[in-house]
Amino acid sequence: MYLPAGTAGGGDGCPVEITPERAGWRYCGLRVHELPAGGEITFETGGFEQLVLPLAGGGRVRCGGQTFTLDGRASVFDRVTDFVYLPIGHTVTISTDTGMRCALPAARATRRLPARYGPAERVPVEVRGAGPATRQVNNFCAPEAFECDRLVAVELLTPGGNWSSYPPHKHDIAGDGEAELEEIYYFETDGLAYQRVYGSTEVLAEVGAGDVVLVPDGYHGPSIAAPGYDLYYLNVLAGPAPERTMACRDDPAHHWVRASWQAQRPDERVPMTSHRGRTR
Repeated sequence: MYLPAGTAGGGDGCPVEITPERAGWRYCGLRVHELPAGGEITFETGGFEQLVLPLAGGGRVRCGGQTFTLDGRASVFDRVTDFVYLPIGHTVTISTDTGMRCALPAARATRRLPARYGPAERVPVEVRGAGPATRQVNNFCAPEAFECDRLVAVELLTPGGNWSSYPPHKHDIAGDGEAELEEIYYFETDGLAYQRVYGSTEVLAEVGAGDVVLVPDGYHGPSIAAPGYDLYYLNVLAGPAPERTMACRDDPAHHWVRASWQAQRPDERVPMTSHRGRTR
């Protein structure tokens, strides 16, 4: 399902609100909040573990008697950011002095883990692929990087003219669809980009800043950044499997692409950002 910017919102100051009920699935969700200078929101996490991930700006998060300060960043293309983990069953307040746009990836959970701060310096930054398929992956909430019950979330940065989420793949390790992950793509770009999904949902869409694509099942990819325009997207994943994983299966017709990377050099524009700021 493709949701253009302005159609995925939940009201003033919340341009994106994806719940399992709205998506037609069971586990995965995402909200994006726009807080003005001096702004504040309070909410209950309920049965969902969540993250507070600054997209632009910084602020404070109060949860379970603790207050966490988020340095944030000027934009998703500026640097890797810090973040906060929110457990199930808590009241949370997010506030900012200077203004902040933040994403709240969410997953239906059963284990109650402690609220925690994730420093930017501990986020693993990966250069994936080669040639025109080179991209940067910020594995801030990948299974091996940060403990959650079900939630998985990573950021992708793709320089203009490159392809990511490629080869097309699906997160259906058992091969029967029973353990397939639900996945949300949230996009930021100042130009042209495209996203393809094919399975029970067929999407081939031009995507821009604030657009959302939902992947209930099937193959997804590529994500294409038009020449001259860098592309950011946030991936949020969750599903029924007892162990968190991002393992995937390529579309057999395109699996050969991975082997071709051995004869190519990574694009020198990647990594595009670091924990301290832009790398070039």
